[in-house]
Amino acid sequence: MISVDEARKIIIENCSERSSKTVSLELASGATLAADIYSTTDIPPFHQSAVDGYAFAFDEWKLQNQLTVSGVIPAGSNSIPTRLPNHAIRIFTGAPVPEAYDTVVMQEKVKVTDGQLIIEDSELSRGNAIRLKGSEIKSATLALEKGTYLSPAAIGFLASIGIAEVLVHDTISVYILVTGNELQHPGTPLSPGQIYESNSYALVAALKQLRITDIQVERVQDSLEELSLKIKSALIASDIILITGGVSVGDYDYVLQATEKNGIRKLFHRIKQKPGKPMYFGKKDKTLVFGLPGNPASVLSCFYEYVIPVLHFLNNSIQDLKKLNVPIDKSYQKKAGLTHFLKGYYDDSIVQLLDAQESFRLSSFAKANCLICIPEETTLVQKGDLVEIHPFY
Repeated sequence: MISVDEARKIIIENCSERSSKTVSLELASGATLAADIYSTTDIPPFHQSAVDGYAFAFDEWKLQNQLTVSGVIPAGSNSIPTRLPNHAIRIFTGAPVPEAYDTVVMQEKVKVTDGQLIIEDSELSRGNAIRLKGSEIKSATLALEKGTYLSPAAIGFLASIGIAEVLVHDTISVYILVTGNELQHPGTPLSPGQIYESNSYALVAALKQLRITDIQVERVQDSLEELSLKIKSALIASDIILITGGVSVGDYDYVLQATEKNGIRKLFHRIKQKPGKPMYFGKKDKTLVFGLPGNPASVLSCFYEYVIPVLHFLNNSIQDLKKLNVPIDKSYQKKAGLTHFLKGYYDDSIVQLLDAQESFRLSSFAKANCLICIPEETTLVQKGDLVEIHPFY
C-alpha cells in the first residue's frame, strides 16, 4: 500500500493538459477559459448617467440654487450640446455625461417650473449618479482568469467588454461503470440477495454539481469478458473512467484483470486509508482510470479526495480542494497505519463527528458537508483538538 500523499502525487503527475479551441461567445456557456481575458476598452467607455434625470455643474447649483434647463441627451447620443453657464441638461440612463457637468440628480428629486430646475435632494453630493469612465474595468486590465467557469454572468460580462470569441478547454467526459450482480435499479422490487444500486446516482449528482455534464453510465455484471468490453468502449469515449466495485481480490472482482487486458498501466492499487483501501488508479494514453471500492461511503470519499482534484486540474480551475483546521466536537481513537476520512458536519465554528461511519452507510454521508482527515500516524484526537477538514463545496 501507498500513503494518501503518495497517491495524490501519482494521480496529479499523470494528468495531461487537455486540448483547447476557440469558440464564439454564444457557444461558450458552461466551458472553462483556457487563457486569460483582458478588456479591450474602458467600461463604461465614457462618463455615464446612472439614472433618468438632470446633469449639471455642482458648484453652480450650490451658488444659484436654481438652474435653467436646456437641451437633452438620450442614451446612445453622440451629439453633446454645448454647456451654458448656470444651466442643467435633461439626461437619460446610459447617456454620456458632458465633461463640463459633474453631477446628475434623479428626476424624482426635482421640480421643473417654467424651464427652471429646483432640486429637492438634501443629501445630494458632487458626482452623484454618474458611472465614471473605466469604473467597471479599464482597458488592457485582466477581466477573467484562465480556469474561470463561464457562467451566464461571465458570458454577459465578456460581451459587455466587447469579447466575441474565447479560447476554452474541451469539455471533460466521464464514463461510469458500475459492477455487481447483486445490484438492482431503484424503484423495482428486490429479489433475495439483491440491493439497490446507489453509486452511479451519487457520482452523477456530484459531477453535475461540478458542472460536468458529459457523463455516460453503464451497469456491468460480474464477468471478466463483459467488463473488459465495457472498459474498451469507455477508453475510446472518455477522459476519465470511474469503475465502482470489483476492485478487491475476491473471486468475482475482475477490475484488475480487465484493466490489464485493455493495456491500462496500473499506477497503484491499495492506499493506506479508511474507507477506500483497495482503490485502484491506472492510465492508458490520456485516459485516467479510477477503480473505486463498491461500498457507497468509500466511493464518495475517494471521489471527493482524489477525483475532484483531477477535474480541477484538467480544467485549470482556479478552485481547489479547500482545507480548514477546526476544533472537533468529540474524541476519536484509532490504530496507527491508516489515514481515516470521517464524515463530519461543520457549522463554521466546530466540526461534528457524525455517527454511522461504516463504509456501507450513506445515512450519515447524507448529513455531512465535509470529510475529517485523521492522519495515518495519529492514534488519538481529543475533543476540542484542531483537525483538518475538507469541505465538499
